[in-house]
Amino acid sequence: MGTVTPFPIPPGRTPSQIGFERVELTRILDLYGRMVAAGMWRDYAIELGKDAAIFAAFRRATERPEFRIEKRPALRNRQGMWALVAENGAVLKRGADLGAVLAPVERKLMKLVAE
Repeated sequence: MGTVTPFPIPPGRTPSQIGFERVELTRILDLYGRMVAAGMWRDYAIELGKDAAIFAAFRRATERPEFRIEKRPALRNRQGMWALVAENGAVLKRGADLGAVLAPVERKLMKLVAE
């Protein structure tokens, strides 16, 4: 594989778009794949904005997302840059570590497999 060289960002200036790093997206898509295999999720959407990167997982494509995984780097030093948001907009989990934030969904998956 080739080497990826990011564009230089001048000091003191934030990037114009927030995105997921490869390791983060791999972890999220791994969970998504397991939820699809369990029959719980059928579609997803990714929104890359100026303030946040959002991964939304849907039960059906015509509904609101069941879960949103949000990355907000501006909150890194406060509450943690990761948040798991439910369908009704309630924040289920916040933190600095993606694995800890995804834990409630992982537990839901374990219950599905056990039944």
